[in-house]
Amino acid sequence: MPSLQAPALTPIAFVQAIVLAYERRGLDPSEALKQAQIAPEALENPATRITALQFERMSDAAMHELDDEGLSWFSRRLPWGSYGMLARASISAPNLGVALKRWCRHHGLIADDITLNLSVSSQTAALTITEHRDLGALREFCLVSVLRNFHGLACWFIDSRIPLTGAQFPFVAPAHQEVYPVLFSAPAHYLQGQAAIQFDASYLGLPLRRDEAALRQMLQRALPLTVLQYRRDRLLVQRVRQALASQPVDTHSADDLAALLNMSARSLHRQLKDESASLQALKDEVRQTRAIDLLLRTQRPIKQVALAAGFQNDKSFTRAFRAWTGQSPTAFRQAGQV
Repeated sequence: MPSLQAPALTPIAFVQAIVLAYERRGLDPSEALKQAQIAPEALENPATRITALQFERMSDAAMHELDDEGLSWFSRRLPWGSYGMLARASISAPNLGVALKRWCRHHGLIADDITLNLSVSSQTAALTITEHRDLGALREFCLVSVLRNFHGLACWFIDSRIPLTGAQFPFVAPAHQEVYPVLFSAPAHYLQGQAAIQFDASYLGLPLRRDEAALRQMLQRALPLTVLQYRRDRLLVQRVRQALASQPVDTHSADDLAALLNMSARSLHRQLKDESASLQALKDEVRQTRAIDLLLRTQRPIKQVALAAGFQNDKSFTRAFRAWTGQSPTAFRQAGQV
């Protein structure tokens, strides 16, 4: 649960965008700023940062007072409950991929200023935003919010963290660009053709873990979805196996592997424990499979097999292989060729 004492990371530029939405409607944002405990003078300093809870309170108040969940991003208002309606239309989907495609399709029915498209290429899924009109001064706030809402809902649907592998934006890097790695937990690239986020397409096949009752509860306080960092990653074990198998030379240590997965070694060990797995057991499993395949299907020298399986030398490989099979690599190969 975010608190007012949490780190202040959200740029005041996003609050300024909400104030602009009030101005366009001829309304006063003072009460919303008061509820969020944001001093009016803070709006004048572009270096000001607020907490996630402050931003949640400001956004919630504005959406209700303006009766617009789009906060003036689009040419027509999205009355309160619009995004809840989209979530209800998606929650009966058999898997995340179907749910997100429904979300994209239905979003176009209520806001035709942009089009959301979910695509898959080379095992990477991408959510791309196509703009159909000039979004003006609210462009950054709109694109960032839509991407964060989409990502947050996707994580909520499957009750899992979905690590992003990249985020891109069509505008120049903003003055507060240092917060983007926090907002998206992925490398950010600017001056791209379209706004988009990318993630492992394997998540699209996971079944939804939420029902109508859970949806009703979530909609009572949906905004934290955009800041919630899920601890559980339901595909972490699979992602670790893939990294160990595809990049054995680059995954000798937990630090190296964690860096490839865009997390800390501490988080890697903790999350694997949550999934009743251990890094050493996964290493042994992947290395053993790779080593056996190379021993039986190739004539590579033992030293080369050791390196290809992720060992730094043949001696440590031989010790590990004996522990796995009760035989040396040479004896195993000879027995398999009989």
